[in-house]
Amino acid sequence: MQTNEKTIDETRNTDNMLHFKEGIGWKACYDDEKNIYTAKTSWRGDYHLYEIDAEIYNRLGEPGVYSDELIHTGRHLYYSQDNPIGPPTDMVIDENYATLCPWAEIQTSGHVMPNELTDIAVELLENEETRKHRKRKSRMEASI
Repeated sequence: MQTNEKTIDETRNTDNMLHFKEGIGWKACYDDEKNIYTAKTSWRGDYHLYEIDAEIYNRLGEPGVYSDELIHTGRHLYYSQDNPIGPPTDMVIDENYATLCPWAEIQTSGHVMPNELTDIAVELLENEETRKHRKRKSRMEASI
């Protein structure tokens, strides 16, 4: 993962009152009208959409901040995978993802995972993130 403090680009779309921040492999948006923050990350065939909060949005692009990892702490909305690891797959976690992120050019493989499998996959991913977090925390405590 890369820090993106030197590639931050903050723009504003005055027609829709959308505010953007962008760096390598990520883009975030604040929608004044809806009062929501959303973000996308993409890297090597993986594409994610998230709903984030103001605190995350404000920290994006700061020196020493891994913006993509910070975005991944938000609420996952959508995931599309098209890489050599497995078959192209789209996972719809929140059916309103396109409405929440109208600014995003959404990557799709055309192969949507059934809802039952999505629920199982989300649970597995959450358990994996919890495991990674505990492992990082214990490494940090050991180094103190």
